[in-house]
Parts: sequence; structure tokens; C-alpha cells
Amino acid sequence: MNRNTPAPARRPGRAASKAAPVLAAERIRRTARELFYREGIRAVGVDAIVTRAGVTKPSLYRSFTSKDELAAAYLRDFECEFWARFDAACQAHPGDPRAQVLAYLEGLAERAVQPHYRGCGLTNAAVEYPEPAHPARGVAVRHKEALRGRLRAMCADMGAREPAALADGLLLLIEGAFVSGQIFGGGGPAGQVARAADRLIEAYLRD
Repeated sequence: MNRNTPAPARRPGRAASKAAPVLAAERIRRTARELFYREGIRAVGVDAIVTRAGVTKPSLYRSFTSKDELAAAYLRDFECEFWARFDAACQAHPGDPRAQVLAYLEGLAERAVQPHYRGCGLTNAAVEYPEPAHPARGVAVRHKEALRGRLRAMCADMGAREPAALADGLLLLIEGAFVSGQIFGGGGPAGQVARAADRLIEAYLRD
């Protein structure tokens, strides 16, 4: 080939052809996360998701077999975000479960009074989908069971007289903050969740 002859244009390779569906799936997940959280899962249709994501409906169904499966994927993503916050609070106070719980709740108190706060997506999904077999409810219920178990272990490590009862009290405060934050916003009771939890813990630690 002559040195001055331009090289033939390269055709898209196999890696590029594989990347396109992955990118589309990621856009779908991000868009579903935004819409499902803000408006509720049942209220958002597939057409709204693909339009906002800038993809086609067939590309959605290549990545997710149904809207129900997309909802379950959204909730799994939401669960990862929850545990990232919870674990960060724990890592900030190694060996001190009381401080770990309170650190998480202090962060929750700040988030729950912000404008446009919509609570916990997993709690919302459990309310939206009462059917035990629904994929979205399954993700939500398993997460809440895991959180309850983790709180019980932390309360036992605190030396609480009744760790299971204390854990359930803390769980009720957490769930209450998720809901009341949506109702009252700034100045509402969710902003006091860490303070209320601290007093509850103290009551269970007294001799």
C-alpha cells in the first residue's frame, strides 16, 4: 500500500457491539431509579422509562424480562446504596455499635428533612406491592429482614438487656423517619430520630 494512501476505515469491533447493550441497560437502570423513586413504581410505565432514557422498548426487554424485573433491579441498586451508607457509619466507629447506629441515624435525620425526600424505596415498594410473590416485594422484605437481624446483633454487642426488643424499637424509629420525612419535611420529627434513638438505647442499657 502506498504510504500516502489513507487506511481503510475500521468497522466497529465486537467489543463495541457488546458495549452498546450494556450502556443502554445502564441508562435504563439510572432512569428507572430516578422515576420509580420520585413517582412510585406502579405509576411509571415502560414508555416513560424508554423515552427518558433515550432507548427503544426492545432494548429494555433485552436487558430486563419485564417491568417487574426492572423494579426488582432498581430495588437491589437501592439496597446497595442503603448498605453503603450504613456500613460507612459503622466503619467510622469501629467496635462501638451504639455510635455506629447513631451515626447512621444522624445522616438519616439530615436526608429525611430535605425537599423532595421520598423515604426508603424499599419501604415504599413493600407498601405498593402487598403480593408476597411479587419480585419487588421479595427484594424489599429480604432487605428489611437483614436490617432487623443486623440491628439485633448490634444491640447484643451493646450489652442491651433485651437486644431483640431494642432492635425492633430502633427499626420502628428508622421506618418512622422514612415516612414522616415525606410528610413534615424540615422541622419534622424525622430530624430528631438520632436523639430519640440515643434515649431509647440508654433506657435498655441501664441496670
